[in-house]
Amino acid sequence: MEIADDITLRDARGIYFEANGFGADGGYGDAWVDFSLGPVPFPFPNTPQRIEAVRYHDIHHVLTGYATSTVGEFEISAWELGAGCKRMVAAWALNLGGLAAGLLVSPRKVCAAFLRGRRDRSVYGEDYDALLTTTVGEARRRFLSSAPRSWTAEDVLLLVLAAFAGVLVASLLLSLVVPLVPVGLVMNALRKRQARPIATRQGGA
Repeated sequence: MEIADDITLRDARGIYFEANGFGADGGYGDAWVDFSLGPVPFPFPNTPQRIEAVRYHDIHHVLTGYATSTVGEFEISAWELGAGCKRMVAAWALNLGGLAAGLLVSPRKVCAAFLRGRRDRSVYGEDYDALLTTTVGEARRRFLSSAPRSWTAEDVLLLVLAAFAGVLVASLLLSLVVPLVPVGLVMNALRKRQARPIATRQGGA
């Protein structure tokens, strides 16, 4: 998805929400968030900490162009770690897990995203409302760098440390989320049951 430089981040965010089917508010108001591994849903509470982090995370998608596919999310997790998550604890936790998984699924893309992040700056900690009034082009010039970057010993060390930390974080998160799988299955079943009469009426119309 390409976003023009001359529109505001607020408008770009709306395009991004619509293109990905996230709803008018991006799902920020949802009580639960579904993360799926194949057909198995892993629901977890949409906490205020997660909402605060994901607002900036969505801006990063707009600026960097990373997709919201599984691999795209792994890439942006690596990019955000490279660019810095500052005081966003939820972002650190989710991104470390995403980096570890991404190194298993698509190591080249994830390593490239981490290195790209090392030359850029994240928008975490910025005044969010002021950020939304900025144009996409201005934000890209401010936070993203076009300068090439080669791997340094520091980059490699930080990636290795992040990978080890990611394995620990991912293991902890799975131990917390796995017990919620039955809840996710029930919720999905209820959603399908609620949608079925609507589909039937539409089909008979």
